[in-house]
Amino acid sequence: MAIINQATKELQVKIVYYGPGKGGKTTNLEQVHTHVQNVQEKGKLVSLATSSDRTLFFDFLPIEAMAIKGFKTKFQLYTVPGQVIYNTTRQLVLRGVDGIVFVADSQYDRMPENVESFQNLQDNLKTLKFDIAEIPYVLQFNKRDLPDAAPVEYMEFLLNNREVRVPSFTSVASQCEGVFEPLNMITRLLLNKFINQSGRKTA
Repeated sequence: MAIINQATKELQVKIVYYGPGKGGKTTNLEQVHTHVQNVQEKGKLVSLATSSDRTLFFDFLPIEAMAIKGFKTKFQLYTVPGQVIYNTTRQLVLRGVDGIVFVADSQYDRMPENVESFQNLQDNLKTLKFDIAEIPYVLQFNKRDLPDAAPVEYMEFLLNNREVRVPSFTSVASQCEGVFEPLNMITRLLLNKFINQSGRKTA
């Protein structure tokens, strides 16, 4: 959950990139880290590697983020390992999550893995006593440049077929296309949530 640091006047918010293996989660974080221009505003990109997968994380302090009662907002971005054998690590990374970017692979033959990964996300959140309906998240349909990319409408049907649909975006993360739009949206959703909660507490 979000952490308020009174000493540094920072609100720390945790965003996790989730999705199937090799779907583009790592590429997203690498692109964001590369294109955050002000070096002083971002932390080091840290990689925790296993034998065949890895978890990345870093934090950054966007210059133009909405302020909450004089607090700067620091975003901590994490990826989870894509392979199922590292599910315990996924649960550890999800602890204290505030928002999620679900990165789906647009290739037709990866649709079962997208669905499986989304179900795994919901299962892991339940294990941690979270309800996905109460956590802001967005969908990112990655690898739209590939010839076997499924129609967006089909992916919406598989992953966003619910009463209240969430924002979704198309991307080619390897070319940094559509990388910042889902990140900007999830940060906006989170800040609006915290502003509303703050307003209710002081009302």
